[in-house]
Amino acid sequence: MTAQVVILGGTRTPQAKAFGRLADVSAVELGTHAVCSLIDRLGLRGEEIDEVVVGNVACPADAANIARVIALRSGLPHQTIAHTVNRNCGSGMEAIVAAIDSIRSARSRLVLAGGTESMSNIPLLAPRSLHRKLLRLQRSKTFLAKTRAILSLRPGDFRLLAGIRLGLTDPVCGLSMGETAELLAAEFKISRQDQDAFALRSHQAATAAQQSGFLSGEITPMQVSDQEISQDVGPRAAQSMAQLARLRPVFRPMTGDYPATVTAGNSCPITDGATAVLVTSQQVAESRGIRPLAIIRHVTIAGCPPQRMGLGPVMAIDRLVRETGIELSDVELFEINEAFAAQVLACLAAIESDAFARDHLGRSRRLGGIPVERLNVHGGAIALGHPVGASGARIVLTLARALQQRGGGMGIAALCIGGGQGMAMLIDCPSH
Repeated sequence: MTAQVVILGGTRTPQAKAFGRLADVSAVELGTHAVCSLIDRLGLRGEEIDEVVVGNVACPADAANIARVIALRSGLPHQTIAHTVNRNCGSGMEAIVAAIDSIRSARSRLVLAGGTESMSNIPLLAPRSLHRKLLRLQRSKTFLAKTRAILSLRPGDFRLLAGIRLGLTDPVCGLSMGETAELLAAEFKISRQDQDAFALRSHQAATAAQQSGFLSGEITPMQVSDQEISQDVGPRAAQSMAQLARLRPVFRPMTGDYPATVTAGNSCPITDGATAVLVTSQQVAESRGIRPLAIIRHVTIAGCPPQRMGLGPVMAIDRLVRETGIELSDVELFEINEAFAAQVLACLAAIESDAFARDHLGRSRRLGGIPVERLNVHGGAIALGHPVGASGARIVLTLARALQQRGGGMGIAALCIGGGQGMAMLIDCPSH
């Protein structure tokens, strides 16, 4: 019999736009803060944790298996196993999937899973020519040889490349993530005004969630230098359509008959942050007398063309519906990660389209519909930010707490994934 897997609880750091208030905090420190905070919240002892799984995309050079470094920095015993996973934007959710597999295989009983990313600290990359010439200099034995090596250096050798820019460009289709959003905006005829209105809604919902104290329930404040950061830095209470309308598109038009529409205002910011959740079996939860935050019912992963990666959630949700037999009308709340307003709006349009269902899903009619009032009800990544390795875990935690706040029900969390994939997780929050 397959073990029923549950989430006992979770917490996260505040999230901040890259190069901002968390810029000097490494991905290891962010992840360690989330893990230590969760252990404290749940009243656990370090030796009770069997395994740590962390999603991370940038892979700091000084912490190759960042999950293991975080586990040890958190004071967990040396026998606590740990590994890192990378499925681009889905990495935090992939960590939860790895925890599910570990529990069902009886390798572990209690698994800390989540994700961490310091996008501020993604390095600049030097050209290969500089590498070669510096290596030649290092190996030179005589003064003359060293002089020749130095004189061989040219200005172009110091033309540094932004690692983050390379990481946000797909190496197969050659498009940046923003250009893939422009492609979907043109394909589904999503207007600039509709994108800005969606972005404004994200800020308004996130601001309301901050003011009500909802988001504080999942954030553990951080002390950075002499300041405490207790809230996400991104949400803007005074954001307006007029302000958003003044921003210029960042990317080129992708078709000749549709203008560029994607701006910094209707896109998620690059972000620093970390999230951790505790995953175990229903049997272990009952033996400890702990009421789970959520039951994990099913997870699906699907592929799609890299240039249309923003539609990944549609493909994953389609598979989820097929494999579970649920209808979207059965679902109380949805979290679709807001990489771009155009991307989320394209997903909503595709889900409601009979033509898309026939042409791309092998269905005779549309997948269903996602009412906007049930989507990202406490704001999304446009306001809260998108630390790529952590967001998959963050949206699951936020969704579970939102369902709990409403008295229970089923929810779906889904993400698009750079490279052309999508993930979706069905969770169930027991009613009180």
